[in-house]
Amino acid sequence: MKINAVLEEIAKEVLPDKKTENYLKSLAKKVLSVARKKAKKYKADAMLVGSITRDTWLPDKKEFDVFILFPENLTLNQLEIYGLEVGKNIVKEMKGTFTLKYAQHPYISAKIDDVEIDIVPCYKIKDASKLKSAVDRTPFHIKYLEKKMNKKLAKEVRLFKKFLREHELYGADAKNEGFSGYLCELLIIKYGSFLKLLKESQKWKLQEIIDLEKYYKKEEYENLKKIFQRQPLIVIDPTDKKRNVASALSLENFFRFKKIAKDFLENPSRETFFKTKKNFLTDVEFSRLKFSRGTEFLAIKFVPPKISPDILWPQLRKFAERIKNILEEKKYEFKVYGYCIHTDEKNLAVVFLELEIYNLPNVQKLIGPYVFDEKNSQRFLESHKTSIAGPYIERERWVVEVERKFKTAKEKILDSLNEKVDVLKAKGVPNYIAEALSNGFQVLDSRDIEKLLNENREFGETLYKYFNRESLV
Repeated sequence: MKINAVLEEIAKEVLPDKKTENYLKSLAKKVLSVARKKAKKYKADAMLVGSITRDTWLPDKKEFDVFILFPENLTLNQLEIYGLEVGKNIVKEMKGTFTLKYAQHPYISAKIDDVEIDIVPCYKIKDASKLKSAVDRTPFHIKYLEKKMNKKLAKEVRLFKKFLREHELYGADAKNEGFSGYLCELLIIKYGSFLKLLKESQKWKLQEIIDLEKYYKKEEYENLKKIFQRQPLIVIDPTDKKRNVASALSLENFFRFKKIAKDFLENPSRETFFKTKKNFLTDVEFSRLKFSRGTEFLAIKFVPPKISPDILWPQLRKFAERIKNILEEKKYEFKVYGYCIHTDEKNLAVVFLELEIYNLPNVQKLIGPYVFDEKNSQRFLESHKTSIAGPYIERERWVVEVERKFKTAKEKILDSLNEKVDVLKAKGVPNYIAEALSNGFQVLDSRDIEKLLNENREFGETLYKYFNRESLV
């Protein structure tokens, strides 16, 4: 099937039916009207935000946002209090339900009928360079996109979003580290079509610079790369030239996108847009992997802290890296082959570790200073008066053999984490994770991990990805 035919077929399937579209737009109109009425009390206004305003939303995601724009003279505390009050009043009148969520400040996440609606307070800013909070820039984005977007481009954006979502590349949140909706629309505006974007992406180098409004001259690009260092794609925000819209995109996902785009261009297929199932690892497959790889497995399991996912995921990544570093400290000699993290963001968090060196011998050789270094030699000899063997000399250095304190990686992890919160934090465990661990945790061996795989398919999906990592070239 030729590529244009595939894209035309998919374009029809990602177009919402008229009934759904009319229903969603009618609801949005009602909610906006109620929002403006409730916001008047605080001399505030309301505006619709999100892809619904430009017809770039996907039919299986019934959602939109309403921003409540408050006067600049309010304090941040007033903004939060009034914003929540307006949000709750909107939900009450619309007979919906809500939960409280947190970004830079708290906001209402509502459900009205079967539609998810975030009601977010922000400041009504006239100049985009004078933002008071991160969400204040959103109205500027909306205005820019509404000027540039048209029906043809909207169709291309839907294709792009569907393509990304199917490969877990959509979303600039801390979990996905992918392409935001705003970035998707800017890239389609830049290239004019989804197909052209895929083709041009094959020419992207690391730190490719896309500057729609031509704020910078070519000779300034090297300096821009230093400003946005370690960011693989640089897309200058048309409403704020000091901001990279693609800053959330991870290095891995930059290369994943290029590879998936390349594969589709070479072999266009509707399956690229509609993956039939998610693969997961079973307990039997896990057992076989343990045998074939010859490594050992451990997992740290606990209940995650009740915090925003955008805080939780980075803290979990940092925690996993800290555990790796603790195990690989020179004096312990364990070796971590790889690791991954998993959480449902509610009841389960897991740091999975694969170890090259898990068991160590009972005896440990400690290499001391050169014999001719009298000062340090004296200290070394005084601190090792009791040993299994030594002190003796090897290659002009003092050596002693002592009983090893931790013989397995599991022993070391248990010792390191069975501490009070303050001690855990001092060891470099992220704050919220330290508090969660103080409430209890388990260190699972291979048999326990097999049981968890039996109980939790989503954990199986995470481990499947770990053991079947994609080629990025």
